[in-house]
Amino acid sequence: MESSLWLLILDQYVRLDCVHPQPRRVIQANYEGLATYAPNRTADLHYTVQGGAVPGTFCLLRDGLALSTAVRMDTLLFLIEKDITVELQRRRPELLFLHSAALEWRGKACLFAAESGSGKSTTAWALLHHGFRYLSDELGPVDVNSLGVLPYPHALCLKQASVPGYPLPPGSLHLGRTVHVPSRLLPCAEARTPYPIAALFIVSHDGTRCEPELRAIPPAEASARLYVTALNALSHGGDGLDPIIHLAESVPCLLLVSGNLERMCHRVCAAASQIIGS
Repeated sequence: MESSLWLLILDQYVRLDCVHPQPRRVIQANYEGLATYAPNRTADLHYTVQGGAVPGTFCLLRDGLALSTAVRMDTLLFLIEKDITVELQRRRPELLFLHSAALEWRGKACLFAAESGSGKSTTAWALLHHGFRYLSDELGPVDVNSLGVLPYPHALCLKQASVPGYPLPPGSLHLGRTVHVPSRLLPCAEARTPYPIAALFIVSHDGTRCEPELRAIPPAEASARLYVTALNALSHGGDGLDPIIHLAESVPCLLLVSGNLERMCHRVCAAASQIIGS
């Protein structure tokens, strides 16, 4: 069996060598939306997964140098994702990387930016059942010149084993504290090309609310809320403020405060339809 998995992520060729069946299966499912085949070229990033000193654990190496030793499967996948994300920021510094979900709606992209734990992935999962298509649930790479977002369709990752009203499909990967839904199990087709950004939703979690809140916010407030989600702000002008202000001034910005998930989806769909058109 061929032990190398090849991915194409933001024009970067990533090779992962893994002969162990469990991590190979998990990694392959997590990144199947980014899979490619390039055995005759040199990888831009080259990872190797080996067995760890402790049974049931694994070691992760990049270009022959150990990044971790003796970690379990959930931590291994987290470390691979984290390192790829950091390396992409180094190799594509012209892009603004936002901690955001990105979904396509009628030919345009909607960004759902939030700090970790605010519910953006759960919101994205629910919206995929209402006509949106999947670009990413974690990383929104924005071309600051065209104001388009590039796809990063790895498996959608949730921090909860169940979502009321939107059950997870059989075959989802349950890895300790997270559940990963591979692209082939999504309730919609993936969006594989860049799309112009039409709207920016700032997602905020409020566990005490039942009725969701959705309201337009001015560019200044949107910029302040968006800045904390920028992963590579220092790579851009004004320490990242310049492209963020430009984005906030260029597209409608809305604050989305969590509540009943189905009602929240209907409100987002209505807002997207109004902004983009039916």
